[in-house]
Amino acid sequence: MKEKQTISVLVVLITIFAALAAGFGIFSNFGPGVFEYETIRGQTIEIYGIGIYQHMSADVAIQGIAQDYITLLLAIPLLIISLIGYRRNILQAKFILAGTLGYFLVTYLFYSAMGMYNIMFLPYVILLCLSFFGLFIILKSLIKIDILSLFSLKSPSKFVGWFLIINSVSIAFLWLNIIVPPLFDGTIYPAELNHYTTLIVQGFDLGLLLPICFVSGFLLLKKKPEGYLYATIYLVFLSLLMTALTAKIIAMALNNVNVIPVVVIIPSINIITIVNAILMIKSLKVNNIK
Repeated sequence: MKEKQTISVLVVLITIFAALAAGFGIFSNFGPGVFEYETIRGQTIEIYGIGIYQHMSADVAIQGIAQDYITLLLAIPLLIISLIGYRRNILQAKFILAGTLGYFLVTYLFYSAMGMYNIMFLPYVILLCLSFFGLFIILKSLIKIDILSLFSLKSPSKFVGWFLIINSVSIAFLWLNIIVPPLFDGTIYPAELNHYTTLIVQGFDLGLLLPICFVSGFLLLKKKPEGYLYATIYLVFLSLLMTALTAKIIAMALNNVNVIPVVVIIPSINIITIVNAILMIKSLKVNNIK
C-alpha cells in the first residue's frame, strides 16, 4: 500500500510539472525572433529567438516544441491511465507505467542538460528527480517477482530481442558517423554541435540508452528474466520516444527542412516498436497481481 501511495504522489507531481514545462515550451512567445549567431568555433547558425527556447538553434527548438506536444497530449494521459490500472493491481499497467516513467526520466534528463537555460530549469530538474525515483520504486518491486512465470512461452522474445540489438547498433553507427570523421580529418568539431558545448544526445545515447537497449535485447534472446523485464519496459519507453521523434521530423518538414529519408525510416521503426511493445505486454499471462 505504501508503494502505491508513493507512486501516486510522484505521478501526480510529474503530471503537474510536466504539463507546466510542456505548456511553456509550446505557448511561450516572448523574444526577438529568429536571428543569426556566430559560434565560438566560427560557425554561423540560425537561433530560434522565441519563447523559452529562444536561445536554442532553430532546428533544435522546433523539435523541442514537437516533443512538448507529445508529452502533453500522449505521455501525460498514458501516465495517468497506467497509474489507474496500477492502483487496480493490473500487472500490464505496472509495466506500462514503468516505461512511461522512463520516458519522463530520459526526456527531462535531456532537457536539463541540452535545453539552453530558461525559467523552466527547476521544473526540468524536479521532473528528472521524480521520474527517477518513480521508476526505481517500480523496478524494485518488479525484480522481486518471478518474471519468467508471468510471460507466455509464445511471447515474441526472439524477434523483439533482435530488434532491440539491431536498433541499438544502427543508431550507434549513425552517431559515430557524426563523431568519428572530424577526428580523422582534423576538424574535431562536428557541424551538428552548432553553438552547444558538446553532443548531448549522442553522448547520452552512446553511453547510456543504447547499451541498455542492446543488453536488454541480448538478455531477452537468452530468455533471462531480466531480459523480459527490461525489454518490455524499454519498449514502452522507446515507443513514446520514437513517437516524439516522429513528431520532430514532421515539425521539421513543416518548417521546410529536408527530412528525406528519415521521414520514412523513423515512423517505420516507430510502428515496429509500438507493435513489439503491445505484443510483449499482451504476452503477460496474468492480469492482476498484488
